[in-house]
Amino acid sequence: MDAAAQLAEYEQAALAAIAAATDADGIEAVRIEYLGKKQGRLKDLQKLLGQVTAEERPVIGKQFNEVKNRVSAALEARQSELEKPTAEVEGIDVTLPGTPLRLGKRHPLTQTIDEFKSIMARLGFATVDGPEIEDEHHNFEALNIPAIHPARDPLDNFYLATAEKSSGGPLLLRSQTSTVQIRVMERTPPPVRIVSLGRVYRPDTIDATHSCMFHQMEGLWVEEGVTLAHLKSVLRAFMTAYLGDDVHIRFRPSFFPFTEPSVEADMSWRDDWLEIGGAGMVDPNVLKAVGYDPEKVTGFAFGLGIERFCMQRHGITDIRRFYENDVRFLQQF
Repeated sequence: MDAAAQLAEYEQAALAAIAAATDADGIEAVRIEYLGKKQGRLKDLQKLLGQVTAEERPVIGKQFNEVKNRVSAALEARQSELEKPTAEVEGIDVTLPGTPLRLGKRHPLTQTIDEFKSIMARLGFATVDGPEIEDEHHNFEALNIPAIHPARDPLDNFYLATAEKSSGGPLLLRSQTSTVQIRVMERTPPPVRIVSLGRVYRPDTIDATHSCMFHQMEGLWVEEGVTLAHLKSVLRAFMTAYLGDDVHIRFRPSFFPFTEPSVEADMSWRDDWLEIGGAGMVDPNVLKAVGYDPEKVTGFAFGLGIERFCMQRHGITDIRRFYENDVRFLQQF
């Protein structure tokens, strides 16, 4: 039998075997027998190309490729046909596309954090991150919080008794994101214009407005000529962008170890004044601790509670809702 006849016989047998396959295993067996690269019949027919004369080789080579392509196409079509659902359900066409499952939504706090980052980026503030496990130096000393300050009481912090001590002293879960500002200023000369967002930890009694873990956004701007007027303008621009209303800011005198003067910031929203967080001008001692010259540069810092703003915007009355993983609650955002 000449080469052309053998190719025609191969094609006829392959197409008949493909049509006779009734399931995935059957069509796979056909593929291996007729198109397998190691032991298939097609590999045997390839040897024919080396046995024909030079004059016949172009014709036989073309026929070989055409037969191979037709058998491969028929095999793929039969595979697709066998993969279609065959189950019959009364009143339902199982071949129609299905309805996508609702896989979930981004957590409301994640949405709020991303929106905070976007707004502050438009105001010229870069976002930076820092470790949640801190040493005493960055969490207290560099922030001008002395050893006798009540904020350093072991009962008011989560110290890690089993952790190895670092060069900065005992380790603890950070109680504020201001630690990130210190780390940035230690390695970055002014001007500095950043925000840091993340989890902080304090052993508060958990109730409708308090949690032992919550989220903060800290802002810092250090440069020549920065004043409280810049602070008020930035806070007003941020609040107006987030809440969508024209918001006014007022300051009340306060005290924080790392700012001087220190203020509590309030905003007017929906005919009421609401406290939004603490702020102030960076204390000169803090600037000195990171190698800045307080005679040349000044700066402001502020801290905002992310849960508080998310609750205010969406009318949420209990902070515990964020951490209960109740799908009925989370699906609303």
